[in-house]
Amino acid sequence: MRIALLAATALLSAAPALAQFQDRNLRLSVPVPKEHPMSIALVKMATCTADKSGGKLKMQPFYDGVLGNDINATQSARSGTIDMLITSTAPLVGMVPSWGVFDLPFLFNNEGEADQVLDGKVGDWFAAKLPAVGLVGLAWWENGFRHTTNSKRPITKLEDFDGVKMRVMQNTVYIDTFKSLGSNAVPMAFSEVYSALETKTVDGQENPFANIENMKFYEVQKYLTLTRHAYAPLTLLISKKTWDTMSAAEQGVMRECARCWAATRSGASTASRPRPRCQPEGQGHGGQRNHAGRDAAHPRQDARGLRAARQGDRRRGDDAGVR
Repeated sequence: MRIALLAATALLSAAPALAQFQDRNLRLSVPVPKEHPMSIALVKMATCTADKSGGKLKMQPFYDGVLGNDINATQSARSGTIDMLITSTAPLVGMVPSWGVFDLPFLFNNEGEADQVLDGKVGDWFAAKLPAVGLVGLAWWENGFRHTTNSKRPITKLEDFDGVKMRVMQNTVYIDTFKSLGSNAVPMAFSEVYSALETKTVDGQENPFANIENMKFYEVQKYLTLTRHAYAPLTLLISKKTWDTMSAAEQGVMRECARCWAATRSGASTASRPRPRCQPEGQGHGGQRNHAGRDAAHPRQDARGLRAARQGDRRRGDDAGVR
């Protein structure tokens, strides 16, 4: 009897809190396949939001950019056509020019520097620019440092970039960077890259390890050069139109789950760092970022012929073959 009474009391006390949540099905644009570490982490986040809202806050991911490339998905979120997206910072530069600083080459020496900047006041300052363009930043996530691949020749010195047709993001900083290196920079949507490499429309591309491995670029590329030329933060965004319809409790859950869910990784470059976890009782980790791209590809790199990449990462600019 006493147990039943306690259970009834707990249920009644939870009811007012759950009343602050509405049934929502949040459409989320994801530019990568379901198997990508970014997608896996988003599924974890979706479980978190559902658990903390009594099943009312549901996230519905759409993979492989089916809701549009990064630029189109960003515009759709601004207009409220979709609710959420995860993207690199590059597509936002046209709307918030100050975000172009993240595309500058060799901005950070290592992941620790990036964490310190993005998880602090600087990251908050950049996030505060988003509501003016119809978006709200939930959390900084990570793709990792970017490297170059190509099918034309090994790149061991600056001059080796000459004449190489390199796919880059649709962003003026990346275009200018690779033009300065001597490459023929070709801006292109991420979803088009594999076929462009396969048909030799372009010779090469640049991406973090997780994208290179998960998108199987090693099937159509011969050389991987560990340039670490740019650090690639991701930003998890929600449409301001959707955000403004949410209660404070709903907004709190969205932020908490976005910030506390890091993929269960250790990573080549950060093996000694603790791994943040989302607590089942709802205790989050504040601004701790999701490092899905930093390390999730690590256990699979040996299987994909990227062991040389990890060993050579200590020697900036070293070249390794990609199967």
